[in-house]
Amino acid sequence: MLELETRVKIPFLWGKASFTKSLWMNINLIVGPNGSGKTLLAEELKNQFEEAGFDVTFLKSDRNGQEKLLSVIKENAEIRAKIEGVLSNMFGKAIRFEEKDDGSYIPIVVNKSRGVEYNLKEGECHGLKEILTLLVALYGCSTKVLILDEPELHLHPQFQQFFMNEIRKVSEKEPERIFFLITHSPYFIDLRFAEDLLGVVVCHINRVPTYIDYLSEKDEILFRRFLPRFNTYHKQFFFSDNQIFVEGYTDQQMFTNLLCCVENRSGTAGTGIIDVGGKDELGVFFKVCSLLGTDGRIITDLDSLFCGKLRDVVCDDDRPQCWLDAQLEKQRGFFRSLFTKRELETPVTLEKLIRRLEVFIINIGKFVWEIENPISPEIDLFVEKVHSLYDKYEKPEGLDTFKTVVLQGICGLNEKLKDVLPVPLALTVAPAINLRNLILAAFETARVYILPDGCIEHYYTQSEICYMPVSGKDRLFHAELEYINDSTPEELREDYSVLVEILNRACTRA
Repeated sequence: MLELETRVKIPFLWGKASFTKSLWMNINLIVGPNGSGKTLLAEELKNQFEEAGFDVTFLKSDRNGQEKLLSVIKENAEIRAKIEGVLSNMFGKAIRFEEKDDGSYIPIVVNKSRGVEYNLKEGECHGLKEILTLLVALYGCSTKVLILDEPELHLHPQFQQFFMNEIRKVSEKEPERIFFLITHSPYFIDLRFAEDLLGVVVCHINRVPTYIDYLSEKDEILFRRFLPRFNTYHKQFFFSDNQIFVEGYTDQQMFTNLLCCVENRSGTAGTGIIDVGGKDELGVFFKVCSLLGTDGRIITDLDSLFCGKLRDVVCDDDRPQCWLDAQLEKQRGFFRSLFTKRELETPVTLEKLIRRLEVFIINIGKFVWEIENPISPEIDLFVEKVHSLYDKYEKPEGLDTFKTVVLQGICGLNEKLKDVLPVPLALTVAPAINLRNLILAAFETARVYILPDGCIEHYYTQSEICYMPVSGKDRLFHAELEYINDSTPEELREDYSVLVEILNRACTRA
């Protein structure tokens, strides 16, 4: 880790704003979409490191000077022997360098089992010259700072991972060296420890690059648990501000198929729907995006209101609170109906609103549990769902599924439910619905879009699902997918209008 104050201005990209950073890790990654100024930033950093007295090697993506760099193989026997050993391990065959008449060296493969030798450049690997150049730069450059632009060029993913591992080995042996990798490849996003995130600089289109300059103890604990599950597929968001995160593969497939229906086609450029594999993981991705300054969006189920890391991190985010503060005058009468004077002496927070909604839900749910006589098919189905939760759990009121089911019943039945509730509870139905709508709007200010009807299955056209939890999800999904594959974009817009509208909002630039 090195402390060096740097300040970079690129007016035609960032206007009057400037990029400043003083803490540099041993391995730093400069990432982002095409045209975001990654190489220009690296060139400015090179100049400022040199002005501060550091010697810098910058291997650019055009690889000018590559042959000069490769001459180290001829001049340095120790480096040559090391690269011979590394390449032998990579290809599983003995490799040596043979000097030609002009003094240059060519790599020769020795296949002892076949009793043959051949020129590796001609017979084995198109990316050999690239890996040779990278290895020479890594092992043979004596400069303290090494900047590599697009080290993934011509390299198979396995070779990319191999080279990243070599960088780590050299960095551990030579901790005084500083590495910068300008990359579009997720295979170089090798984050093994929470502090590795401090070495990531994210470039954006038309705004200053962002980075994490500090991790709290709470963040470190969160990322320490998360990073082992952070795979290559997840890392797409480092290269685009337009990624949308969802909980599971069915959501990912549904929204991916509906991207063609978004009104603003430019808003979907670079957009991918990333399945993170769990509700808690959504909270982690939200946190990473917030800290890195990327514009991550999340689409999630209704039960996210009632449990998990996503609820926690959104409630801690400044954006919902700023929005609620701006709504204070408009919502003053509503807030007075929800809270006592003493409760209003402290700020109305998103957490406070959710907790009040939970009170309404639990009180209504407890009464519904006591209903025994048939009333109507719609009410009876709701009662049956609530009864099943009480039958299965000793105290279901604390479960996110219970709260979600009751909220689904409140919003779906509305006036019909009022007719069967005692007056005090009936009077809480409308406030509960208004409160839900206010909470969902507050979540959207943090770019978190909650499916108001429950989960993705509640929007299927080939099956009718009323309440959570949903069983047989895989079977229902494949029936739905067949229908989607046979539908036109116009039909999809009509049949999945609510989901398409959510996508429209999610794809709108912040």
